[in-house]
Amino acid sequence: MKIVVLLADGFEEVEAITPIDYARRAGIDVTVAGVSGRDVLGGHGIRVSSDITLDELHGSFDAVIIPGGTGGAENISSDEASMALIRRHLYDGALVAAICAAPAVVLGRHSLLSDRRFTCYPGLEETVEVGTHSEDRVVIDGNLITSRGAGTAAEFSFAIIEYLLDVETAESVRSQILYAVA
Repeated sequence: MKIVVLLADGFEEVEAITPIDYARRAGIDVTVAGVSGRDVLGGHGIRVSSDITLDELHGSFDAVIIPGGTGGAENISSDEASMALIRRHLYDGALVAAICAAPAVVLGRHSLLSDRRFTCYPGLEETVEVGTHSEDRVVIDGNLITSRGAGTAAEFSFAIIEYLLDVETAESVRSQILYAVA
């Protein structure tokens, strides 16, 4: 399995690093693509070096992951190459997973939530004109996974692993990191 995680300046660090880390622990080939360059600044001042820039990205992936963070989501949403990549993968049946602001700002703004169930950061659902909002922490609707925010990043990541691989692999990662449901 191959996934790409899109990073743009202003991304929410926890929502990006958690799925990158957990997917790699699960044995998934993860490419981190910098939309705003190779050196990307998170919304809380943490600088991350991407593997490649979006311009250098070629081929198809089994999943496209879109972290939240309002600034990062805005930057992805306004980037034509990012949106073309997301649309192509979504329409071709690959997994698209978005968390926090990204479901509303990236997918909702471009009408990619039509006839879909989704969740997002509380209050942002009011900006989405299509789709059916849920207050669940993680929502899976076909090849779309959405989640609410930094506090749901682990659950979001496990849902991605289960979707792409299987429950057993997700459970193995949960065990490795000592993840416990309260």
